[in-house]
Amino acid sequence: MGEIPAAGSGPGGDARLSAWVHGAVQGVGFRWWTRSRALELGLTGYARNAPDGRVHVVAEGSRAACLRLLEMLRSGDTAGRVTLVVESWEPARGDMSVFEER
Repeated sequence: MGEIPAAGSGPGGDARLSAWVHGAVQGVGFRWWTRSRALELGLTGYARNAPDGRVHVVAEGSRAACLRLLEMLRSGDTAGRVTLVVESWEPARGDMSVFEER
């Protein structure tokens, strides 16, 4: 699993989280649930269904908020049933202005 980038992001700095969510996560309101949580946290990005049944979540904002979203994705309290979340991190790009379902 990826490490949170240090360059350009201090403890309160911005980061970009990419999370591949495995399980029963399509057709159960999971993308809507993820969008709602991301908006509550002030994140931008998207949640998109993948052809293989996973959902790809890309979230950008404060490192703390991205970590909180990742915790929520792994919490067991999501829509659907998450069995695994594989994350990677990179510096924030600043190329998204909203969080959307795709």
